[in-house]
Amino acid sequence: IKKGIQDGLCTVFTTHTTASIVFFENKDPNLRRDFLSSLSRVAPADAVYASNDENAAAHIKSALCGQRVVLPVVHGQLFLGEWQGIFFCEFDGPRQKRAYHIQVI
Repeated sequence: IKKGIQDGLCTVFTTHTTASIVFFENKDPNLRRDFLSSLSRVAPADAVYASNDENAAAHIKSALCGQRVVLPVVHGQLFLGEWQGIFFCEFDGPRQKRAYHIQVI
């Protein structure tokens, strides 16, 4: 962590309404696949939605997962468990350009 912050909070955020930032297990890639397939069962892309948006399912998945995570900073480092990671989930893509923002206070 730059700027000498030893203890505080780190927020990771995206402004995209069809993407999410999630805090998830980072060792087993099968769990990530299970997570994404579970979301597809909750909000299938081929379902009929009231919205005229072709990507309504992506908006719903993003709303369910959220656009931010907040993590503690302890002794100048993110305080993560051994199996924990931060992931950017793109539900309407791939896209050419996506952004996320990190703020440490």
